[in-house]
Amino acid sequence: MSATARPRAAQATRALVLRRAAGQSGWIGLDALAREAGLHPDMVRRLAGLGLLDAPGRALPPAGAFPRDSARLLARAVRLRRDLGLNYAGALLAGELLDRIDVLEAQLRSYESANRVMRR
Repeated sequence: MSATARPRAAQATRALVLRRAAGQSGWIGLDALAREAGLHPDMVRRLAGLGLLDAPGRALPPAGAFPRDSARLLARAVRLRRDLGLNYAGALLAGELLDRIDVLEAQLRSYESANRVMRR
């Protein structure tokens, strides 16, 4: 990936990374995030420095804090990276897409259930 493509990839990805965390209340510190995600704090700092661990469009967090759901998202990205060989940006994006699929499948089940009730 070229040097100019990296910032664009990070920028495109960061909007997706923690969108689901918006419903979670509270913040988690960097050390707690690293511990819960199974990463070294320096790696979390690097990912945050790349723009992969921020939450655009939300109130600014306390300094050095991340949305509480970040640990779950980051731990899944680590597993995807390890198991599938994805880079962190790709693993975080894949995780976001998996979350979106879960939401859409739940909506589909809800619509199908409502449709069955209406047919009776």
